[in-house]
Amino acid sequence: MPSNRHDALGTLFDDHPAFAAEILTDLLGVELPADVSAHVVDRTFNTRPSSDLQADKVVALGPPQDPVHAIIIEFQQEWDARKRDQLPRYAAALWLRLQRPVTLLVICPKAAVATRYTEPIETDLPGYVCRPHVLGPHQIPVITDPSEVAAHPELAVLGIMAHDPDEKAAEAFVSGLEKNHDAQRYYDYTYSLATPPVRHLLEKIMKSTPWPATSPWAKEQQSRGKVSEAQQSLLTVLNARGMEVSAAERERITSCSDVAQLRDWIKRAVTAEATADVFS
Repeated sequence: MPSNRHDALGTLFDDHPAFAAEILTDLLGVELPADVSAHVVDRTFNTRPSSDLQADKVVALGPPQDPVHAIIIEFQQEWDARKRDQLPRYAAALWLRLQRPVTLLVICPKAAVATRYTEPIETDLPGYVCRPHVLGPHQIPVITDPSEVAAHPELAVLGIMAHDPDEKAAEAFVSGLEKNHDAQRYYDYTYSLATPPVRHLLEKIMKSTPWPATSPWAKEQQSRGKVSEAQQSLLTVLNARGMEVSAAERERITSCSDVAQLRDWIKRAVTAEATADVFS
């Protein structure tokens, strides 16, 4: 089953299909048709009588009804011999369907995995050797200039994924997206793709930076803020009414993360004659 990181990469190309062509031309030196549109197309290849095959993502270049080139994109976090053996079938099936050139792009966050996928794939069809184009950490730069992040946000996202950047790079990423109208999406891609240590680093930076309200980190912070506010409100009401809160009762309040329960206790505290009445 695809991981959250896998799904986030897929969404990145759904939202920015031209990025597939940019990777191949700018980072891997592949010649592709210039000045054409890019769009995501059906990624299922039917090879009956065998079962259907499904790539991670397929981007077509050119008019939707008459594409001039197609790119198959695979995201591989680990080495998978079975998946590698399917790549030539993907390319052949799509070539038969479109009758247009097909390029295979394999994105690997780990250098060792990327190295293995660069090996040519021999097939039983005489003369057909499949040679995927592989994007690994060595081809993905870490962007430390906010202006470069602003100019190439998709590449900046991959840089966060492929490397554990230092604070300077993380700050450049956040700063570079400040004026981007799609900043919320780029933040969410990055949060899903980043390793736990990098997430913590981004969280640290975001504490003093506006973070989109729908991002996973923001939702978590908002939830924590509501819990903390309710806990403090309950203690304030009890203190204002002159009720002594025992250590056990204070622990019960501060360990409760259910906002609805805390608010119910606050209502009881307004009229309760003793703290025991609040928790009964």
